[in-house]
Amino acid sequence: MSAALQAQPATTLATVAARGAGLRYALHAEWTKLRTVSGPAWLLLGVVALTIAVSTAAVGATHCPQNLSCPVDTTKLSLTGVQFGQAVVAILAVLTISNEYSSGMIRTTLAAMPNRLAVLAAKTILLAALVLVAGAVAVAGAVLAGHLILPGHGFTAARGFHPVWLSYGPTLRAASGSVLYLGLIALMSLGVAVIVRDSAPSIGVVLALLYLFPIVLAFVGNAHWQHRLERWTPTVAGLTIQDTTGLRSLAISPWGGLGVLGIWAAAALAAGALALRLRDA
Repeated sequence: MSAALQAQPATTLATVAARGAGLRYALHAEWTKLRTVSGPAWLLLGVVALTIAVSTAAVGATHCPQNLSCPVDTTKLSLTGVQFGQAVVAILAVLTISNEYSSGMIRTTLAAMPNRLAVLAAKTILLAALVLVAGAVAVAGAVLAGHLILPGHGFTAARGFHPVWLSYGPTLRAASGSVLYLGLIALMSLGVAVIVRDSAPSIGVVLALLYLFPIVLAFVGNAHWQHRLERWTPTVAGLTIQDTTGLRSLAISPWGGLGVLGIWAAAALAAGALALRLRDA
């Protein structure tokens, strides 16, 4: 009995070590896949370019005449491009695994790495890291565009507008939160793709969550229910992280809204992990 009890810690340590080695192997394999094809790099570049381009266009098209008051959240305006860059993030996340299903390569992947959860964990870690880096560059470019352009369009400190720069606390919160928002969108999209498997339906489901769901909510006639549903819509709730003015009128607090998106991402990944574990490749 005592010998068996003494053997248990050693067995547990060996199991943990084996799982750690399996995850390292899976990370190396997934990184090799990503860096040996051009698609992911172009999509990440697309996230940066589209986010900055749309944000620059949005701030460039907005003016505040001298004789008018302008109730504009300049930080949120500068981060407009995030709402478009998220579509490219979603496509990247979906293709990270759905391409393997469409080509049949998933069978090779799972044959080489039988621990399916390690495979999904590796994809999740790498995808999140890449999107966070690209998102940080994209958001920094969008903030810089707002900082440089908006003062020349009437949004000056003399008129009560805070500079759109990371030294201003609310702008720093909105910018860093937007980077996290893109990362959570990637994880939610990956979870959906693991469940659905096919590229086109997966992209359709994710884009519906990102864009169609908020449009449908706009047609809810009851203001009370509309306000309540907005609290649990992934994009509407998640994007409150960008608000720096009128916080009391929001359906949910900025960090609370990002937490809601985190729940969606965690639920999608958990359901995807269960589907990957139980279904055949």
